Amino acid sequence: MRYAVLVLVLCAAVVASVSLGDIAVPPMDVLQSLLFGGGEYDLVVRELRWPRTLLAAVGGAALAIGGALIQSVTRNPLASPDIIGITQGAGLAATIALTTGIVSVAPAATAGGLLAAAAVFAFGGAQTSRRFVLAGVAIAFALRAGIEIVLTSAETLDAQRAQIWLIGSLNGRGFEEAAPIGVVLALTMAPLAWAAWALRTTSLDDDVARGIGVRPVARRYGLAALGVVIAATATAQIGAVDFVALVAPQLAQRLSKRERPPIVASALIGATLVVFADLLGRRLLAPTQLPAGVLTAALGAPYLVYLLLKRRRA
Repeated sequence: MRYAVLVLVLCAAVVASVSLGDIAVPPMDVLQSLLFGGGEYDLVVRELRWPRTLLAAVGGAALAIGGALIQSVTRNPLASPDIIGITQGAGLAATIALTTGIVSVAPAATAGGLLAAAAVFAFGGAQTSRRFVLAGVAIAFALRAGIEIVLTSAETLDAQRAQIWLIGSLNGRGFEEAAPIGVVLALTMAPLAWAAWALRTTSLDDDVARGIGVRPVARRYGLAALGVVIAATATAQIGAVDFVALVAPQLAQRLSKRERPPIVASALIGATLVVFADLLGRRLLAPTQLPAGVLTAALGAPYLVYLLLKRRRA
């Protein structure tokens, strides 16, 4: 029942995102154009708004899945890609690519996110959640300093392009950016199905897990690697849309009342958050467009403070 409600909310968000704009399109015309085509609003719906909305949904789902896997493995709600340095690693690589033109942005950002994750696991491991998060925060600060150095030394126009990428704007993006995320999600469908089952054992003590035939350390690193790849791919395509990977899994966990964030519910909530954030960014101060990352940060920052205060009281 909860999943049906989440699907309906996501569908409503998608229809609203495609419907609202300088030219308002009735919701029934949106559905007719998307499902059958041939309507009078096909240009607005299918060419201008649907590609961007699809990218927001796919990117938000991927970020939430990555966050759910990493949080479950480390048993820490603060362990999300934008807190532990993965987003910053992708941002540094993307900034270098945008200001130098040596390599393409998306491959560079993906590689940067993966390298940052490797550094976090090398220094923090996946055994102690506090050590893992502290290592991630330290690496994130170092990478952020690197981004500032690159921006300071870059040409003004190149620095502005990098800044737009760093705040997670979906303006001018669509199918081309959504395709790599969709391919990665499709290729990892079977591993994700296994992960949904394997996450049930992540809460077990290592000795207990070994007693029932589970290799806890190998499973933990495998699940974390899967989450890192998905999150890095999404970040490379949509930019640094912060806090989605932090908030969506926690909301999903509370709605489902489970011990670990459920993957499917996290994906649905993450997709809905980014679609709504992009819609608000387009319409809140129209014709000025706010990047989706600004809106998700405005939502996620208070939630992060809430998590910190809750853990302090505990």
